[in-house]
Amino acid sequence: MTAAAQASPFAIFRNRNFSLMWSAQLISTIGSALTSLAASILIFRLTGSALSVGLMLMATAAPSLIVGLVAGVYVDRADRKRILIIADVIRGVLVVLIPTLVEINIAWLYVIVILTSAVGQFYDPAHESILPEIASDEELAAANSFMAISGFGSTAIGFAASGLIASRFPIAYAFYLDGVSFALSAACLLFVAVPPLIVEGATNVATIVRNLKDGARHLLDSSILRSLLIISVPVFLSFGLWNSLLLPFALRALQASEFEYGLQEALTSIGFVVGSFLMAGLADRLREGQWIALSFLGMGLVGALYAGSTSVAVAIALVTLSGFANAPSSIARRLAIQRNTPREVRGRVASAFFVSRDVVLLLGMAAAGLADVVDVRVMVLASAILLLGAGALAVALPGLGQPAAEWRTAISLLRSAPAHPGLAASRPATLADLDKLVGHLPALTGLSQRDRDSFVARARVSQAPAGATIVRHGETGDDAYFIIDGRAVAGLAAPDGNYRSLSTMSAGDFFGEIAALTGSQRTANVAAEEPTTLLQVPAETLRGLMSQPVVGRLLLSKMTERLGRTHSADLPRLAGLDQESLRELRTPAEPTLEGAGG
Repeated sequence: MTAAAQASPFAIFRNRNFSLMWSAQLISTIGSALTSLAASILIFRLTGSALSVGLMLMATAAPSLIVGLVAGVYVDRADRKRILIIADVIRGVLVVLIPTLVEINIAWLYVIVILTSAVGQFYDPAHESILPEIASDEELAAANSFMAISGFGSTAIGFAASGLIASRFPIAYAFYLDGVSFALSAACLLFVAVPPLIVEGATNVATIVRNLKDGARHLLDSSILRSLLIISVPVFLSFGLWNSLLLPFALRALQASEFEYGLQEALTSIGFVVGSFLMAGLADRLREGQWIALSFLGMGLVGALYAGSTSVAVAIALVTLSGFANAPSSIARRLAIQRNTPREVRGRVASAFFVSRDVVLLLGMAAAGLADVVDVRVMVLASAILLLGAGALAVALPGLGQPAAEWRTAISLLRSAPAHPGLAASRPATLADLDKLVGHLPALTGLSQRDRDSFVARARVSQAPAGATIVRHGETGDDAYFIIDGRAVAGLAAPDGNYRSLSTMSAGDFFGEIAALTGSQRTANVAAEEPTTLLQVPAETLRGLMSQPVVGRLLLSKMTERLGRTHSADLPRLAGLDQESLRELRTPAEPTLEGAGG
């Protein structure tokens, strides 16, 4: 494959699994947009109240408070593909019941919206967790961009169609079409191949509580994830206001028709699609935090202009620009979460973000009810000011506000790795060193005292000064490295001299396990970005650790993730593995670690 071919964002569609997931989302989101807009129009027709529209939207977010976090635990312990298919089937059945039940009582519309949203609490984190497993790391930006195009492009179609149906046909047609879309989506997902997720023990209350704690610990220990959580408060408060106010603003302030309102929503999504398409090729030009800041500042400025608009045509142009400006933050946020979350906790971390999003959205939607007593233009302006504040906050928060100079420094470290000095002298590891590592890597807490002693018996602790090369691309080695303290950066050299699959690792992360266990060459350069303390563990000890279920699961999960994200151009480097080596990886070691420590 040529470098040019690799650089094309459309190359992601050669990935059959991605194409199927993309198609499933495209189809189902068209139907969901039909239902979403049709339900809001139906409520506004019957009540004429902005508060009622806000309550309708609140019904979509309320289930997060009840099942959101628990759903994340379940996603991390169950077949994620099966979750997606079952969720599509259930939601399809529910939406086709809406026309019949609404004839009995309008309250049924709220009930069904709540139920479909509750099912979505399982679907969304499962979908977010699968994407990094079916796309390689260098494909991930394009994958997220095209997923966004699929989601919002189909939303544009659905909104426009819903406005047309509401003005010319029985509104029940929208709900029936949504039911069909869920069925087609489930059919596509049946053919997606997803690596199995290995879990330990039964899923009971104690397991749920323990898993929730592990997910929260990872979320709070990561500076970039913690910053994303903080910045989500003003952002989704603004989005809650904005989404609830668009309909009353269009009909009251602009004197627009329902069709013009649907057209406005559709063109907002088209703006997002155009922005997402550009991000497919530009996402790696800036850090995620920089895209997020630029996006929120742009949306805030456009939102302020929209609040003062008096022409339907001008308003539609402005919301189209707002959709365009929204794309960078949406894609960069997903990339940051996926790249900074291990496979085994993705469901919980994704659910935590979904729950926090929905809680704040609820507050924004509730506040939108003030538009019945306060000028709707003032309320829209308030939502724009919140976004401007969020953009300013993104510039300063740790992990998000990283200057471009730091990114260039990381690239420079990797490029100079072949000629840069390596690790300083090492010393034997102690149990105190292991305790420090366990504080950042909770999966190791299950080791018995005997296993702990064996773990450190042959391990060594090395200090890597800032800029030191830890491993070099192409060399062989039989050690894996666990970061006790500090930060390292890893990357793969591309034919054009740039680096792809660039990732930053901090305390609790580990690398080098594939080369250590298989005897293959290192596939990346890894350099210390700051003074870093490393625990070097020899391959023999690693093989002994594989017999311990909790550690074996951790290592195999990480290896599966990294191999799955390795570009096809790198696969020949692993082709020299003989069948005996592969059998060793699949065969459990002796039941104790005594042999590993000798």
